[in-house]
Amino acid sequence: METQSYKNHIRYYPPHHFVYYPIIMTFLAFSIYFVFTTTEKLIWIFISGIFVILFCLAFMLRQHYALTLQNRIVRLELRYRYFSITGKRMEDFEHQLNDDQLFALRFAPDDDLPALLERTLNENLSGTAIKKAIINWKGDYDRV
Repeated sequence: METQSYKNHIRYYPPHHFVYYPIIMTFLAFSIYFVFTTTEKLIWIFISGIFVILFCLAFMLRQHYALTLQNRIVRLELRYRYFSITGKRMEDFEHQLNDDQLFALRFAPDDDLPALLERTLNENLSGTAIKKAIINWKGDYDRV
């Protein structure tokens, strides 16, 4: 498995990204085409609407369940890591960090986490800035 870094940490789910979505988008494009080229406009508008709804529902549901669970797990992991490294509770100041910052901090190795967390609190670093500041990237190979 390739070592994870800022440049390659995005993951795709091939059945959705490269099969389902292209098929739905192709069917949507054809149905929109038929709206303008046939005399049966109403039925093709209805079919186009169904494809739009299918696309949106599939995207939202797939993302929603997995990401909600992943967000909880990342928070718990960060709390545990911070407590095991420093002996202090992260919950005392966690509210000062937004989700983007918290999720970026998961890539920081244990040695760098407390200092990078302190720097994030002091300088209000963005998630992208946090990721770019990480020298020894700690890959998250099990995320959804």
